[in-house]
Parts: sequence; structure tokens; C-alpha cells
Amino acid sequence: MSRIILQNILFSMGIQLDESEIDELYRELLARFNLIGASNHCEALESVWKDPYNRREMEKFIEAWLRTKRRKKHKPITGLV
Repeated sequence: MSRIILQNILFSMGIQLDESEIDELYRELLARFNLIGASNHCEALESVWKDPYNRREMEKFIEAWLRTKRRKKHKPITGLV
């Protein structure tokens, strides 16, 4: 259920990711915002999103995460020729 919350967050930011990327981002968000072990990840993630300060921090984190992913995808392949 909390992945649906994350999908709604991404939708509100105008971001579309595939399922594997959503899963990876979800795990990293839980770790970043100390939500691992929360009894209800869905409520915890939603409450973080509702707080204005945490919302900005989450948006910054997601944007930085996307930049990192894009850099890794477009990293030139080097090797012996």
C-alpha cells in the first residue's frame, strides 16, 4: 500500500518510474527518513509527505536520486580497445 503512496508522490512531482525503480527508491526513502521498522510504512510515509519541511526534503532527495540514476545510465563505457 505504501508504494501506492510513493506513486502518488511521484505523480504529483511529474515523475514516472518503472516498478523496479519505484521499489529501489521506496527502500532508499524508508532508510533516509528513518521509517524502516515503522509499524505502518504507509502512514509514516504519508505523514512525512504532509509535513512541509519533510516534503521539501523528500522532493530534494528524490530529485538527487534521479540525477544519480541518470548519470549511472549515461556513464560512458571504458575499457581496452
